[in-house]
Amino acid sequence: MTQLSLSTSAAAKAKTDALVVGVTSGANGLSLAAGAAEVDAALGGQLLSILRTVGATGKPGELTKIGDAGATRATVIVTVGLGPAPLAGEPYAAERLRTAAGAATRSLIGTESASLALPGDTAEETIAVVEGALLGAYAFNRYRTREGAAKEPVGTVTVHSPKARDKYVRAGTERAEALVAGVLLARDLVNTPASDLHPADFADISLTTLKGVSGVTVEVLDEAALARDGYGGIVGVGQGSVHPPRLVRISYSPARARRDAKRALPHLALVGKGITFDSGGLSIKTADGMTTMKCDMSGAAAVLGAVLAVARTRVDLRLTAYACLAENMPSGTAIRPSDVLTMYGGRTVEVLNTDAEGRLVLGDGIARASEDKPDLIVDVATLTGACMIALGERTAGVMSTRDSARDLVVAAAGRAGEQVWPLPLPEEMRSKLESGIADTTNVGNRYGGALTAGLFLSDFVGPDLEWVHMDIAGPAFTDKPFGYTSRGGTGFAVRTLVALAEDLASRTT
Repeated sequence: MTQLSLSTSAAAKAKTDALVVGVTSGANGLSLAAGAAEVDAALGGQLLSILRTVGATGKPGELTKIGDAGATRATVIVTVGLGPAPLAGEPYAAERLRTAAGAATRSLIGTESASLALPGDTAEETIAVVEGALLGAYAFNRYRTREGAAKEPVGTVTVHSPKARDKYVRAGTERAEALVAGVLLARDLVNTPASDLHPADFADISLTTLKGVSGVTVEVLDEAALARDGYGGIVGVGQGSVHPPRLVRISYSPARARRDAKRALPHLALVGKGITFDSGGLSIKTADGMTTMKCDMSGAAAVLGAVLAVARTRVDLRLTAYACLAENMPSGTAIRPSDVLTMYGGRTVEVLNTDAEGRLVLGDGIARASEDKPDLIVDVATLTGACMIALGERTAGVMSTRDSARDLVVAAAGRAGEQVWPLPLPEEMRSKLESGIADTTNVGNRYGGALTAGLFLSDFVGPDLEWVHMDIAGPAFTDKPFGYTSRGGTGFAVRTLVALAEDLASRTT
C-alpha cells in the first residue's frame, strides 16, 4: 500500500513529483480552497489566472495539471475541484474531501510522490483527506506482463495540514490505514479472475491474511463437512462445479474480552455471499451477463476486509463472520429447476431458478449465524439486478424486518461515505414465495425482485434476532472509475461494516 506521512510544513516547499491543491466553484466563480494560498504565493498570485485560462471550473473531482516554471519544488501542480465552498466558518464535508483527494491520487498512477495541501483546518478534514488519498492510490497489476503496461499507484503521499501533529489526527490516520487495507483486500479479491479464485482459494486467502492477527480465529468447512452438517444451500449451489464449496467462519474478540470472559460486549455477525463465479447454473445467463460475474463474491470479500480492519483497529466488540463460498456452474451434477434443497436448520426450498443462488448460500449462513445469538446480523451480497434497476449503479439497498436495525446500517454508511438507501419488506409480498411442495420457493415473479429476495432471507433469521440485508449488486463493481474508486472491484461495504462495528462498540464505552 502507498506510504503515508503527515506534515505541518509548507507544501509549496516540498520536493515532490506532484503538488495537489483544491479549488472551489460558486457565485463568484473559481476560488482557491484552504491550503492553496502558499502555492498561489509561490506563483506570484497567478494560480487562479492560470487556471481560468485553461478552463478550470472547480466542479467536484475536476483535475487540472499545470507547470510552475520552477516556482515550487514540485514537478507538476495538480488542482482538484471541490465544488461550492462551504458557508463561512463551516468545515468541508468529509466525503467531498475524500473524493477530491482520491481523484487526485488515482490520477497520479505511475508517480513516485505526491504532496497534498487540501483543506485541513480541522482534524476531521485532515483525516478525510488521508482516507481519500489512500483509497485513490490503487492499481491491480497482477496480470499485466507487457513492459510499461503496469503502472504502480503513487508511491508516497504526504498530507500537509496544520493539524498533522494532533493526537486525534494520528489516531485517525492509523484507523484510515487499517480501513483502507481492508478495502484494498476486497478490491483485489473481486478483481482476481474466477480461474484463480475458487472457493478453496478464497478460504486459503482468509487463513493466510488473518494468520497472526490478534484476537482472530478462522475455521474452514470443506464439502464433506458442509454435507455432514446439513448446509443444503451451499452444497446445492456448488454441486455443479468441479471446484467444491467452502464455508469460512471467522471469530474476533478483543484482548480485554478474552481476559475477562464475564465482560459483556456487543456481538455483531456478518454473512457474505461468496459466489466465486456465477454462470447462472442451468438457468444460464447470457454471455454479456457473465462477463463481470467474478464479482459475485463481493459480499464475502467485503466481510473479510471488514474483519481485517476491525481486528487491526482493535474495535471493542465480538465479531463473527461467515463467507459462504461456491461456484455456480452448469453440469450433469448441477441442481435443476424444481429441485428441493434442505437448508441448514431444516427449512426446504423449491429451486425455481438456479440463477437465484446467492440467497441459497446466504440462507445457510444466516441460519448458522443465528445460532451464535448475536445482537445484530448483517448480510452483504451482490444479490439482485432488481436492486440495480431501482437504485442505479452506485447505491446499495438496505432492508430489514425492523426499521431500527436498518437505520443503524444506513447511519453508519452515511458517516463512512457509502451510498445506501432503505427499502421496504412488504409482508404481502411473501405470498410470491409460496411453494406447492416445499416450505418456500427461491424466487417470486418479476416485480419487486430485491424485496422478495430480502423476504426470503428473513425466514432464516433466528427468533427475536435483529438482521439487516445489504444488496450491493450495483456499487460492488464499476466499469468507469470515479473519485477514489478505480475500475473493477470497489470494496464497497467494508467501510460501512467497520463504522457499524464501531457504533455498536461505542454503546459499552
